[in-house]
Amino acid sequence: MVTFLAYQDPLGMALACTALCLSVLTAAVLGVFLRHQHTPIVKANNRTLSYILLISLTFCFLCSLLFIGRPNTATCTLQPIAFGLVFTVAVSTVLAKTVTVILVFKVTAPGRRMRQLLVSGAPNFIIPSCSLIHLTLCGVWLGTSPPFVDSDAHSEHGHIIIICNKGSVTAFYCGLGSLALGTFTVAFLARNLPDTFNEAKFLTFSMLLFCSVWLTFLPVPHSTKGKVMVTVEVFFILASSAGLLACIFAPRCYIILISPEENCLKDLKGRRSSLRNRHSDR
Repeated sequence: MVTFLAYQDPLGMALACTALCLSVLTAAVLGVFLRHQHTPIVKANNRTLSYILLISLTFCFLCSLLFIGRPNTATCTLQPIAFGLVFTVAVSTVLAKTVTVILVFKVTAPGRRMRQLLVSGAPNFIIPSCSLIHLTLCGVWLGTSPPFVDSDAHSEHGHIIIICNKGSVTAFYCGLGSLALGTFTVAFLARNLPDTFNEAKFLTFSMLLFCSVWLTFLPVPHSTKGKVMVTVEVFFILASSAGLLACIFAPRCYIILISPEENCLKDLKGRRSSLRNRHSDR
């Protein structure tokens, strides 16, 4: 009997519904940010990068649907490319937001080089640069070891499991892992910057969760096969994306929707000055 992770399976249906619900939730968060785009908490840490991150997370959830259903050459090729590209955009956006936080805090005197970097929008070039590197790696990978539809007749007795054989993706995952670890390192170094609406701590925790999830995933391909492998892969995509969404945007949505009195410029300036004075006393 030929089998694969189908939408009709309870597990496939549950994963698909989870992916759709999380994508709708991310779109709702984007709507909240667009509706309150002129408030201090949305403007504080580059709202354009926040929009890019939310859109990329939406596609992260949706790209997990490529792993469900009968594999074919198109889906096998799109799985790592779409997944890798949207994750690269998401992680590089987190890196750009972290660098923006550092530059904003370090700009203390006019005319400094860091001020010029901030005004010129230098952090925004991180996203296209990382995406270009990822696309280059994808091109090399497709040229040397392209994915193809394969069958597994050994994992389950009496069943032939149709799967995607992605070939050698070592350089592909090394590039994405290096970007994630680099982003976590930068965010960790900036975690103690005193700022009322500083996202550095949330960015650090989100990248810690992201790296922990994928480090846990590393031994999975060696211990699981067939539909279980695909299920675990989809689960890790959803878990890592949901971690980024919750850690970065949940505190902001709480202030916007539940505690709007904290989302005012006067309160922001007062607490920011007190935090800076406390940091200088140290």
